[in-house]
Amino acid sequence: MSTRGTIMHGLRRRLAATSALAMGAALMVAIPTPASAAARVDNPYVGATAYVNPDWSAKANAEPGGAAIADTPAFVWMDRIAAIEGSASAMSLREHLDTALDQGADLFQVVIYDLPGRDCAALASNGELGPTELDRYKNEYIDPISEILADPAYASLRIVTIIEPDSLPNIVTNAGGTAGSTDACATMKANGNYEKGVGYALHTLGAIPNVYNYIDAAHHGWLGWDSNMGPAATEFKKAATSEGATVNDVAGFIVNTANYSALKEPNFKITDSVNGTTVRQSKWVDWNYYTDELTFAQALRTLLVSQGFNSNIGMLIDTARNGWGGSARPTSAGPLTSVDAYVNGGRVDRRIHAGNWCNQSGAGIGERPTAAPEAGIDAYVWAKPPGESDGNSAPVENDEGKGFDRMCDPTYEGNGRNGNSMTGALANSPLAGHWFSAQFQELVKNAYPPIDGSGNPGGGGDTQAPTAPTGVTATAKTSGSVSLSWTASTDNTGVTGYDVFRNGVKVGSTTTTSYTDSGLSASTAYTYTVKAKDAAGNVSAASSALSATTSAGGGTGTGTLKVQYKNTDSSATDNQIRMGLQLVNTGSTAVDLSTVKLRYWFTPEAGASTFGTSCDWAVIGCGTLTHSVKTAGSAAGASHYLEVGFGSGTLAAGASTGEMQLRLNKSDWSNFNEADDYSRSTVTSYADASKVGLYITGALAWGTAP
Repeated sequence: MSTRGTIMHGLRRRLAATSALAMGAALMVAIPTPASAAARVDNPYVGATAYVNPDWSAKANAEPGGAAIADTPAFVWMDRIAAIEGSASAMSLREHLDTALDQGADLFQVVIYDLPGRDCAALASNGELGPTELDRYKNEYIDPISEILADPAYASLRIVTIIEPDSLPNIVTNAGGTAGSTDACATMKANGNYEKGVGYALHTLGAIPNVYNYIDAAHHGWLGWDSNMGPAATEFKKAATSEGATVNDVAGFIVNTANYSALKEPNFKITDSVNGTTVRQSKWVDWNYYTDELTFAQALRTLLVSQGFNSNIGMLIDTARNGWGGSARPTSAGPLTSVDAYVNGGRVDRRIHAGNWCNQSGAGIGERPTAAPEAGIDAYVWAKPPGESDGNSAPVENDEGKGFDRMCDPTYEGNGRNGNSMTGALANSPLAGHWFSAQFQELVKNAYPPIDGSGNPGGGGDTQAPTAPTGVTATAKTSGSVSLSWTASTDNTGVTGYDVFRNGVKVGSTTTTSYTDSGLSASTAYTYTVKAKDAAGNVSAASSALSATTSAGGGTGTGTLKVQYKNTDSSATDNQIRMGLQLVNTGSTAVDLSTVKLRYWFTPEAGASTFGTSCDWAVIGCGTLTHSVKTAGSAAGASHYLEVGFGSGTLAAGASTGEMQLRLNKSDWSNFNEADDYSRSTVTSYADASKVGLYITGALAWGTAP
């Protein structure tokens, strides 16, 4: 997942030949021809040519401005049993796969979406199967799909599946005891058919070598609180080990499927405060630990790995409709008169409430599908093709099992799930999945990055590239990382970011004039260049090259990051070890926290050899932290250590994470004797802690190890 690049569009599509192919299918029996098998890869999106759905493309082409994005790859939805065989107006699954081969594509994306009692909290996307029809789901839906995907004719395709949007998150939040819970969700929690269905889909489809399963994981405005995020990870693990499935059947997870949550909130941070009130306390954020999908996805990935999912899982983010561009897009934070004014004035997500999900007014197309755009992110994708309705704004008779959900009614005053707010839905919307022309045109108009007439991100024909960055300097080096800074570029419309290249290969992007490249080898020389880019997609020439050599490994850490500690445990012989830690950046550039680990060494004495760990409170949010106990050998006072990691984020130059209150216990709750623990001190106010280790990409960067 470290390689980055834009997904190539399969542009050898032949729309005019579609009807001819259909006529030909009526005249002969198609015999699958063997294809060379697609080698299993870590990230199926890297270097892939993705399939463009002709059904969706034709509709987009017919809309004003639609030609600019009609060749964008998006997911095909199998939202009922009949969709597998297709209809007069929609291609079958096999026809889609055949057309993908005809296009020369090697990546095919499909949504698996027909669970029993589907979407128990949203009537607009209810499905055709009743709560107890698990056998029909298996035999009439998953098995036929599996048979088609396993056809040797499609062995050359990397097939990415999204497994059952909204199902498992509903079990966590809407199955009883919370505002907006439904009897239908309580039923599905009780009968277990969501977990069983997801497990069966993972197990059956995961047995196909070229299939990559991604489980739906809602969005930050749904699961971003610790009270939801932890139980969700547990629920995902339960489903992923049901009905024969294992974590090896899971390539990753997807967030924001068919939703509108902003990819990034550029104008404020979760750690900001206004007049002593934190952003988390604002009405919009409502004590959430995340403000956008990128930080949520990265933190959730870290949590899922800690729960036992494979360490190489990747995240997808649906960016089809979360751009929030147009004239209403703020360019700075709001006024400092109150935290609500500060957040509401600056947030790019212009929904009335983060719980609003149906055909949102003012939304725009977001980032175009891109492979490996950020650490831990396999791709930005278009899971919900723009222009396909979320649900009908008034009752509509239909044979698709789809009901009328008042959240799609622009006159509805809301419920407990959206804080009893207005829905913000567009009027005159058709059934879920049906074409909604007015919405498509609004999405194109409000795209961010903007869309020009050629389908590129742009702003009115801007073709002028930014100036090349200058003054590239290595501001800090460890055995595993190099921190860079440079002088800002200039542009006629404004620089939006920078791409960093190591030995000629792009390794990351940033919106600031600094970047830390991690995961490097000790005592090794690397060459760096930087390019600037603007909103129109124009890219500057490369900066002058800088050669930087990493430090030697081992020894005592003397980097620009340091750890401070205070003892919050008055007893050295009780059944818990408690401490306060904080991380301080004394350097001149920001540090990528996802590369950082802290180690507090101790000995457990007698008793259980397994441990529980907790974060009681943290300025940056307990949800951003990982923590576990690991063995360290037989050094005096240091046979074990508490390791603390950070799911995502950066620590600015001169900044501190603020206090992190942590504790650990043995699983049998027997007592410790902390008096001889290597890292323990008796200081009760924060002081530099030379016996608490700080590691960057595995190399000691602060403190002295035992």
